[in-house]
Amino acid sequence: MTSQLIPVEPFDFIIFGGTGDLSQRKLLPALYYRQCQFSEPTRIIGASRSRLSDDEFRDVARQAIAEHVNGADVDQSEVERFVARLAYVPVDAKSGEGFDRLRELLGDSRSIRAFYLAVAPSLFDEISARLSHHGLITPNSRIVVEKPIGRSLASAHELNDRIGQVFGEHQIFRIDHYLGKETVQNLMALRFANALYEPLWNSAHVDHVQITVAETVGLEDRITYYDTAGALRDMVQNHLLQLLCLVAMEPPSSTEANAVRDEKLKVLRSLKRINGQDAARATVRGQYRAGASAGGPVRSYLEELGSKASSTETFVSLKAEIENWRWAGVPFYLRTGKRLAARVSEIVIEFKPIPHSIFDEAAGSISANQLVIRLQPDEGVKQYLMIKDPGPGGMRLRQIPLDMSFAQSFHGRAPDAYERLVMDVIRGSQTLFMRRDEVEAAWNWIDPILDAWSEGRQETQLYTAGTWGPSASVALIERDGRTWHESN
Repeated sequence: MTSQLIPVEPFDFIIFGGTGDLSQRKLLPALYYRQCQFSEPTRIIGASRSRLSDDEFRDVARQAIAEHVNGADVDQSEVERFVARLAYVPVDAKSGEGFDRLRELLGDSRSIRAFYLAVAPSLFDEISARLSHHGLITPNSRIVVEKPIGRSLASAHELNDRIGQVFGEHQIFRIDHYLGKETVQNLMALRFANALYEPLWNSAHVDHVQITVAETVGLEDRITYYDTAGALRDMVQNHLLQLLCLVAMEPPSSTEANAVRDEKLKVLRSLKRINGQDAARATVRGQYRAGASAGGPVRSYLEELGSKASSTETFVSLKAEIENWRWAGVPFYLRTGKRLAARVSEIVIEFKPIPHSIFDEAAGSISANQLVIRLQPDEGVKQYLMIKDPGPGGMRLRQIPLDMSFAQSFHGRAPDAYERLVMDVIRGSQTLFMRRDEVEAAWNWIDPILDAWSEGRQETQLYTAGTWGPSASVALIERDGRTWHESN
């Protein structure tokens, strides 16, 4: 996959949590890959509580590149050129120790400053305040915050207020890495750069939409965080609702950030609220028990957690409805979970069946057309159509996909989402980042579901690890006469 490499202005990229997992798995590799776009002088500065020297941090970066960059893309001369940009400052966000040293290191540079908070959300407002107190924020500064932004509408509003006291909205980049995936961006290209789909993209022609983000892994190193969050907060409030917005939004006037985000906001505000008793009908929450995967036996969530009791959901499916003219009567089925049967993220647009078949019974049944947009793995797009099965002996119909695999079509490495997003931060492009009112509108829809669950309106149901979730999730869609799309 190739793209035009446009240089960016010189910048200082400061990673709070510079020695942490996100920095090593995603940020340092992404910056290494994008080094070809850097202008001089550009610096990357790690900041965390660990007491490291510059050289020790450079060793951390070398190891991160060795482990998380494709071996074919590792050029030792480029690695050394990259790590030469690196510096490190021990910083304690709680005590404020190290911020004066960071200010000295940055000096009076007028370069772009990007502060990436790869730390626990509880530190977001503390670090923001410290940056302001120590005079580190310039008109050319940006701050990047990872999800989750709050645990509810009230907490998100409070956090946004605190960050907003020291940074302008144009300086705040609320990152959702799903929006940086090539296939997600291609969803906009499919809709708005082709005459084929947009006339059909409405309730007159679409039967329903499915959005699935399935993982085969369990808690891994997120035990403490995950048990206080659960799948609804961790995945639905951000990733899945953002994908829903891109599917459902009206055509924006341009690709300018606020034009796109205005349309996404309208979708979020049009979602039918799921209150009280509605939660039992429209949502399913589950938790995995012991089972098996391709790697062998799998422990239950409680065993991984090391606890005898927890109602935290590791699986959610729900039926969302958008109350506007375009989507009236079209259900959006969302599901996400851990320890499921396959690792897959995809969007399925199922069109309405043909009104009448001219073929006799011997031709076979006619399946509805589907457009399947695969986000991971094997990014690509499939359009399922009915054709005649080749050969003599009469008309026999068969459904086949027109398959566009990105790897096959573009013959190269698909850039990681973070590569695109960190460069957009430097450019000041906020199109693929969430605006404050988007985040709060999403929480405004999620909160009533959380409230209903806390009132016991929907119990957490067990499902066997390595399956597609609780049987109630199957019932959720099948009572509407539909079936979950299960990709191989």
